[in-house]
Amino acid sequence: MSQGYDKLKKQTSLKDILAVATEFERTARDFYRDITPKVSKKIRYLVEELAEEEQHHFDLFSKLGARTDLEEQIQVMVKIPTNDARFSDCIHVPELGENPDDQAILQYALMREHAAMEQYTALAEVSEEGPIKALFLYLANEETKHKVELEKIYYEIVHSGGV
Repeated sequence: MSQGYDKLKKQTSLKDILAVATEFERTARDFYRDITPKVSKKIRYLVEELAEEEQHHFDLFSKLGARTDLEEQIQVMVKIPTNDARFSDCIHVPELGENPDDQAILQYALMREHAAMEQYTALAEVSEEGPIKALFLYLANEETKHKVELEKIYYEIVHSGGV
């Protein structure tokens, strides 16, 4: 009996995963939107772009969660990805004060993109073929591109003295 419970404990429904992912994207959007006026002009464009990207991801999850034709598919139980706790922890945003440091913002953004990339890749692997799997694959690819771009900007700003 213990083995069965342990196996169930390591599973969750896609509906619950979609709810966490939607919240993940919402908190990121709000964080970037709220911090935009406080960041240096060097990275303001980037923070604005991040807020827009997170809004787009939030909209994708919201639309998917509202689709009645997927109700059966989102009830499916799937294995919880190993990095789920780190992904869920990203819902809590840091308090960076009135004059946030560019490096701290970029580090936070990089950490979020990396966690999202890993999470969406793992979720795509355990999802059945269909719109949910397609969304996770799309987002994993998007987050990977964002991470690579952020790494370039981080290097330019932190290690090279500015863009």
